[in-house]
Amino acid sequence: MAQTLREAIKPKAELTHSESLELIAKVLGCQNWNVLSAAVQSAGGSAPGSSGARDDRSEPQEIRLDPEILDRYVGLYELADHGVMTISREDGRLVSRLTGQPAVPLFAESRTKFFARIVNAQISFVTDAAGAAQSLVLHQNGLDVPMPRIDADAARRIEHEITERLTSRRPSPGTQAALHRLIDGIRNGQPSYDEMTEVVADATRQQLPALQTEISDAGPARSIEFVGVGQGGVDVYLVQHLQRPLYWRIALNASGAISTAWVSPGL
Repeated sequence: MAQTLREAIKPKAELTHSESLELIAKVLGCQNWNVLSAAVQSAGGSAPGSSGARDDRSEPQEIRLDPEILDRYVGLYELADHGVMTISREDGRLVSRLTGQPAVPLFAESRTKFFARIVNAQISFVTDAAGAAQSLVLHQNGLDVPMPRIDADAARRIEHEITERLTSRRPSPGTQAALHRLIDGIRNGQPSYDEMTEVVADATRQQLPALQTEISDAGPARSIEFVGVGQGGVDVYLVQHLQRPLYWRIALNASGAISTAWVSPGL
C-alpha cells in the first residue's frame, strides 16, 4: 500500500489552478478548498466560480500610479514557507506570480491597494514611513493572508527547500513527532496552540469539534507511516486507526511551528 501511495503523490513541476486553491486552503488550516469555500460563503463571502463572484459593475476604478511608486512594491513576499509571491512591474502595472502559477496583472485603486481582474482578489501593501513595502496582504474570498517581504536569498531558500522536499521523498525533521502531539491534543480536546502558527491555531480552534469527531470515529491510532511529500512540500502520513485509516498533511515553518496541518479519509 505504501508504494502505491508514494506513486500517487509523485512530485509535480508545476501546480494547476485547482491545486493552488487546495494549497491556499491547506495553508489556512482547512481540510480542502470545498471546506474553505463553504466557510467563506457562510460568512458572506464568495468562492471562484460561485454566484457570489464580484460583479464587474462593482469593480473599483483603476487609477494610474507613477512608476516610482510601483517600484516601491516590487519584490518577493513569503507565503507561510510554502511559496513565494513575486511582484514585478511590467508595462506600467504591477504583476503578481505565486510559485508555480501564471502571472496575474494587478490594477491600482489607490496608492497601496490593487485588484485583479482574472481572479477575484485584491492586494494591499503595508509600507514604512518612506512608502516602501514591508509586507502585503492578499484579500481573497473573505480571507486576509499576510505575506512578509523577504530578500532574494530567503526566496531562493524557500523554493529550493520545496523542490528538495518534493524530490527527496524524505520527511522534514520534526513533522512526525509534531503530528503525534497534534493528534493526541485533538483527541484530548487540548491541542498545543503555541506549537502552531496563528492561522493554523485559529483554524484548529474553529474546527476542533469536527476534528475530535473524525479522530474519535476512526478509533485509537495504531501506527503512523510516512508515505511521501505532497504539493507545496508538505509531508504526508498514513495513520492507521483501529476502525479506519486517516491521511495527514503537515509542515513546520522555519521556527518549528506547525504551518500546515489537515486530515482526510483519503489522498
